[in-house]
Amino acid sequence: MRKRFNVTGLCIPQKHYMVDLAGRLAQIREMVDEGAYFTIHRARQYGKTTLLHALESCLRKDYLVINMDFQKLGTVKYKTENSFSLSFASCFLRELAREEEPGAELSREAEAMRNICQSRDSAYSLYELFENLNHICTFSARPVVLMIDEADSAANNQVFLDFLAQLRNYYLEREARGTVTFQSVILAGLYDIKSLKAKFRSEDARKTNSPWNIAADFDVDMSFSESDIAGMLRTYESDYHTGMDIAEMADLLRAYTSGYPFLVSRLCKLMDEKIAGSGNFPTKDAAWTKEGFLAAVRIFLTEDNTLFESMDNRLIDYPELRQMLKELLLLGKPIENIPGNESMRMAVMFGFVTVRDGFLHVANRIFETRLYNGFLSEESRNTEIFQLALADKNQFIRDGQLDVERMLRKFVEYYTELFGDHGEKFLEEDGRRIFLLFVRPIINGSGNYYIEARTRNYRRTDLIIDFRGRQSVIELKIWRGNEYHTRGEEQLSEYLDYYQLKKGYMVSFNFNKKKQAGVREIVLGDKILVEAVV
Repeated sequence: MRKRFNVTGLCIPQKHYMVDLAGRLAQIREMVDEGAYFTIHRARQYGKTTLLHALESCLRKDYLVINMDFQKLGTVKYKTENSFSLSFASCFLRELAREEEPGAELSREAEAMRNICQSRDSAYSLYELFENLNHICTFSARPVVLMIDEADSAANNQVFLDFLAQLRNYYLEREARGTVTFQSVILAGLYDIKSLKAKFRSEDARKTNSPWNIAADFDVDMSFSESDIAGMLRTYESDYHTGMDIAEMADLLRAYTSGYPFLVSRLCKLMDEKIAGSGNFPTKDAAWTKEGFLAAVRIFLTEDNTLFESMDNRLIDYPELRQMLKELLLLGKPIENIPGNESMRMAVMFGFVTVRDGFLHVANRIFETRLYNGFLSEESRNTEIFQLALADKNQFIRDGQLDVERMLRKFVEYYTELFGDHGEKFLEEDGRRIFLLFVRPIINGSGNYYIEARTRNYRRTDLIIDFRGRQSVIELKIWRGNEYHTRGEEQLSEYLDYYQLKKGYMVSFNFNKKKQAGVREIVLGDKILVEAVV
C-alpha cells in the first residue's frame, strides 16, 4: 500500500510517512514509570493524538492503558455529576474490555460499573465512580495508566473540575498512604489544564482555579527537528528515488515551519501530490527542489484548512491578542513576555508565538506571512498605494523575474506623492506597513515574502522576497545619521554573504528635510547595494 503524508486525524506508521517518535516516547515513558500525572497541551494539530496512540502501544506490555477521548462523551454529559459519572464509566469500560485479554472476565468492580451504567442508576456519583476505579486499579494485574485526549473540551463545567479534584485527592493519598490508584494520568488538549481561566467567562470566575496543581511539567519537545524531518524524507526517498537534496529540503521545511508538525506534513503533501505533475514540475524529481518547495508554500498560504480557520477564530475571539500581533508584526515592536498577561498567554498557548530570551516571536514563517497577509488585506482595498501597485504590477516583471530596482524606483515616486509631507512618527509606525502594501500585489501569485526574524526591530527589518525561486534581500530602516547608516550598509553586506548574493536593496525612511529622495547604487567591495530613500 502506498504511504502518504497525512494531515488529518491519526498518523499510522504503516500508512503514513512519519518522524521517528522513539526519543519522545522514551522521555514520556520515564515520566509514567515515575508515576507522574501531567498534561500535554499544545496548539491545534500539533500531533497530540498521534503521540498518545504511539504511547499506548509503547506502554501496553507493562501497563493496562485506558485511552479515552472526552469529545466522544458529548457536552450534554457534563451537565450533572451523575450524567458525567455514568458516561465516564461506560467509556472506561469500553476501553477496559478492549485492553484486557480476549475472553477475560471483567473484575467484580468493573462488572458492578457495567450493571450501574446499563440501569442508568440516578444515584451514581463521582465518589462511587472513583471507588470503582480504584478497586479496578487494586486488582489489575498491571498498573493502570489513564490517558484522556481532548480533556479541555469539558473544561468549562464545574463537574469537570470536581473530577480533577478527585484525581488529585487519590494521587495525594497514593503518595501519603500508599492507596492504590492510577499509575499515571495524562490529559491532552489545547488548553493547559493547570490554568483553565481562558475557558471561562466572567460570570464563571468561581471556576478559574484548577485543582490540577499536582501535574508535573511536560517539557518534551514535540516540534520536528531537521534530523526528524530528514529521517522522514529518507523513508520517502527510498520509495521514490527523486534525487532530492534531503539536507537542503529538511533545512527549508524547518526554516519555514519551525518544526510545527502539521505545517511540515502539509508542505510535504503538497509537493508530493499537488506540485509533482503540475505545469512547471512535471515529475516528483522536479517537485522536490527548492523551487518546488516555494511553489508549495505559495499554495499553502492561499488555501483554507482547519488550522488556519482555527487561528482566524482565535483572532476574532481575542481582540487584544489580535492587536498585540499587529504591533509585533507591522510595527516591529519588541514585546516582552509578562507572566500572567492573558493575551500573551493566549498567543503562546494557541501557537501564534514562542518566547525567546524573554520576548515574544512569531512561531514560524508560515504563520507570520499569513498574519501579514490577513492584516494587510484588511487595508488593501482602501489604500491607494496598494491599488497603484496592483495596476502597475506587470511592469516590474522582466524575463519572468522580479525587477526589484524598478519596483523601488516606482515606490519612491508613489510614496513621495502620497506621504511625502508626513513626519517622523508616521515613518516609524507606518513605513513598513506601506512598503508591504506596495510589494504584496506585485509578487502575489508568483512569490512569497517573509521578515527575517533575527533583524526584526523598530529601526531595521530585512524583508526576504522569494520570486520564482530567486531571492532578494531588502532592508527597511529608519534613517539615524550617516554613521548609523554606514553600519547598516555593512550589516546588509554581511547578510548578503549569508544568502550568497552579490546585490542587495535598502529602503531608507528619512525624515530629514534636506534628504535627497531617489534611488542610488552603492558599491561595497564585491557587492552592489541599491538604496531607495523616501
